[in-house]
Amino acid sequence: MRRLPPLLLAAPALGIARLLPEHGFGLWLRLAAATLVLLLPGRLVAQGLAVRGVAASVSWSLALVGGALALTFAVGASLDLTLALVLGAGAVALVWCLATGRAPAGRDRWSPARRVGGLVSLAGLALGGAIWFVQGAVVRDALFHLGRVRKLDVFGSLSLHAVDEFKNGGLHPGYAFPLWHAWLALVARLAAVDPTAVVSHESSILVPLALLLGLEMGTAIFGSVWLGLATMLGQVALIALAPGSGGSYPVLWEPGTAARQLLVPTSTALFFWFVRRPSWRLGATLAASAACLALVHPTYALFLALPLAGFVVARALLARGADLRAGVIGLTAFAAPTALVFVWLLPVVRQTLSVDPGPQELARALRAYATDLVVDSTASYHLAPAFVARAGPVAVAALAFTPLAVMGRRRRWGALVLGATVLVLGLELWSPAFTRFANAVSLSQARRAAGFVPFSVGLAGAASLLALLSPAIALPVALGAGVALELAYPGDFGVHVVNHGPGIVAWVALVGGLAALLVGTVLAGRRHDPDERLGRGPLAALAAALFVLPVAVHGFSQWHAPTPRDADALSPGLIRFLRDDVPQRSVVFADLETSYRISAFEPVYVVAAPPAHVANTKPNRVEARRQATLRFFDHGADLSIPRRWGAGWLVLRRHEPVRAVEAKGLRPVYRDDRYVVFRL
Repeated sequence: MRRLPPLLLAAPALGIARLLPEHGFGLWLRLAAATLVLLLPGRLVAQGLAVRGVAASVSWSLALVGGALALTFAVGASLDLTLALVLGAGAVALVWCLATGRAPAGRDRWSPARRVGGLVSLAGLALGGAIWFVQGAVVRDALFHLGRVRKLDVFGSLSLHAVDEFKNGGLHPGYAFPLWHAWLALVARLAAVDPTAVVSHESSILVPLALLLGLEMGTAIFGSVWLGLATMLGQVALIALAPGSGGSYPVLWEPGTAARQLLVPTSTALFFWFVRRPSWRLGATLAASAACLALVHPTYALFLALPLAGFVVARALLARGADLRAGVIGLTAFAAPTALVFVWLLPVVRQTLSVDPGPQELARALRAYATDLVVDSTASYHLAPAFVARAGPVAVAALAFTPLAVMGRRRRWGALVLGATVLVLGLELWSPAFTRFANAVSLSQARRAAGFVPFSVGLAGAASLLALLSPAIALPVALGAGVALELAYPGDFGVHVVNHGPGIVAWVALVGGLAALLVGTVLAGRRHDPDERLGRGPLAALAAALFVLPVAVHGFSQWHAPTPRDADALSPGLIRFLRDDVPQRSVVFADLETSYRISAFEPVYVVAAPPAHVANTKPNRVEARRQATLRFFDHGADLSIPRRWGAGWLVLRRHEPVRAVEAKGLRPVYRDDRYVVFRL
């Protein structure tokens, strides 16, 4: 019998949802149905290739959007063409599936994998519902991304430069190809809602997907759905619960967070499925996921390659060459498209001031991240160990456990924990390596590589060993350890380290992990235990759940929107005026914060924006734009300044030099109790 994916029901669901109001449950249903419709073509392609799993569906869905968007840019069309191409590809895949009867190998509906997957889906819906209420105002980096989503949604004649905040500026090295922004714009288009609604609440829809991908990643690594569940619990505790207020999940829609919490688990799961059962279909799917990750957030693709390479080397050492051929081929399938993306980005990267910085830029960066670093000199510095251990109980426990992973040396997870941790921490904590690494990818990005230590896998591995070695005391020990670590080291989740974690455990993980690798290599034998024979999986999953329970209690006790309102929000009247009376692609001059919000909420360009929220590249001339804005306000509203930058509209707050502008002969075209607008 030819089975079709239940996702096909998303199409009629979207039609029904668009009859409902654009708020409350109606908005939730619109966003959910639109997201599922976008996932459907990828699911059909994966089914046509007989590749099973959520990771494969996500990978091919994004790949289809990326290919369609590239063609849209090539011909200068609108997002309508992108949507038509994606849905057309899905229709072709559907016909192929019907004609060939292609379907991935199924599972019994009452199998543990199906039951656990169903429970995780329900938990994801519940957590996503909770996230809905803590997403807060659109501020900081969210404004930058909203502006790009809006331009993709509104503009015709799209190009790579069309979505920038500055007219005739330069590409952003991290978002030069706006793949994830296009995904969000397509959701807005399908759901028939403003991009602001997508930015405000799409995270709630993506939470179940994040949980399912975490489950699949753990299952692929351990070969056990129960330990996959333990991995997912550790991931959620680390990212969403330990920080309180949902952690990173309220901004799961942002490209950086989506790349880290959706696309990294996607590529990791596909890599380990490939290692287990190599095939050209899985290899192609892995390559597609790598290309998508590299386009959405380039440095994260590079950072993920580190633990994968560490696994391949450690697995060869600890199991006498086991999985070596499949691991090298899988790593090549991941690295090849990533390298192509980096080659394409190289001209943009070379124009970025924070990459291979000069003395002034380096000194500024070292001052900005002083609490995160151990600085010997401007030519020798490394990440502070406390920064690695600052993420709360899951991170501390995983780091402390790393040397004991040698007990799982014959299993894939043991090789991953040891190889990945030693390689990543060696790069982060050894000054000669970290200094060169930071020069290559920027100091801001180099710090983030520490997050690619496989903390959640280490926690699940510890739970599996505890369940095997001491089943009678596994549960009380896990709960006691969770309570103790939550009380002692709840974590520090600010932008910079303030309350340092136990940095010693980072050194324990690095030095002890390296020693464990050496011992494991000496003890290595040709025989290695299949992961599927781990046993006591349900007990290990329950132990992991009890360990993270105190973290969850703390997280839900701090459940509130961190930024409930934007103090600098534009007035509704100004937004209406700009939307109705200012032509698209116009250039607007205002102070930095007002400009930043105008570029987010209206499809126009601005003269300047806060330097921290735009690409600091030579073509963008970020500092020159900032200085020009300051001169305008400090020198009696000299109108030649905005005109020199091509501005056709001037937006001032009421306390800014409105009278000075009027004295020069201009009359307001819009005025409210907060803003005044002039046409230049």
